[in-house]
Amino acid sequence: MLSIDKLHVTYGGAVQAVRGVSMEVPDGEVVAVLGSNGAGKTTLLRAISGTLRLHRGRIDSGSVRFGETELGSRDPAQTVRMGLVQVPEGRRIFGRLTVEENLRAGGMGSRDKAAKARAQDRVYDLFPVLRERSSQRGALLSGGEQQMLAIGRALMASPKLLLLDEPSLGLAPRIIGQIGEVIAEINRQGTSVLLVEQNATMALGVAHLAYVLDVGEVSLSGDARELARTDEVQRLYLGHDADGADGAPRRRATSGRKLSRWTQ
Repeated sequence: MLSIDKLHVTYGGAVQAVRGVSMEVPDGEVVAVLGSNGAGKTTLLRAISGTLRLHRGRIDSGSVRFGETELGSRDPAQTVRMGLVQVPEGRRIFGRLTVEENLRAGGMGSRDKAAKARAQDRVYDLFPVLRERSSQRGALLSGGEQQMLAIGRALMASPKLLLLDEPSLGLAPRIIGQIGEVIAEINRQGTSVLLVEQNATMALGVAHLAYVLDVGEVSLSGDARELARTDEVQRLYLGHDADGADGAPRRRATSGRKLSRWTQ
């Protein structure tokens, strides 16, 4: 579905944020991208969604393809029409609009009234609390409810690939678990997901594949559950030491898809 090949991105012609990144998002799967602040995760999503130029960024080399279509020259409206929709970091809902008005805004690109009605029913089925709050202004929702609304607004465009940028940011652990369950359900309903996250526990729990970004480069990739059992990910992202509770070193996972380190 989505293919990124040797992507290089800079800001202001000087700051190199992504360096030779290559990755795949297969049709029907959830792919997680992990990394600390400044690793290049948000830049990667901007390059896919067409919003990079709005932040004075540019693709210097490499390619981003959605199916057979090159995305490098597409603007955000075009990418949405193609079926790629991004939920930005920080939610960015329309606080003065009601929940229902926010959802209507998400579906403005479609003229098919029946399709928009089906999309809204889907959102309310996924997030029953939004149906209850449909006439309430977005600014008055809790943080978790605002994140639900941001995802729901994106789903109103009936995306083929949903791009999620840090959906767990600032949320309580219980709500993070609910967001993870919703992401899994969205995927079960047929929408592919590219999930950028610092919360590795949630991300690796719902993803099929995962990539680790380190200073703009892919340092590790593979099956998400296998990746979660490696010493490096346990230590850096899951809060465990490399040694087990009994002091014995943990073994690296060897079954399933092969984990690979990426080199330039």
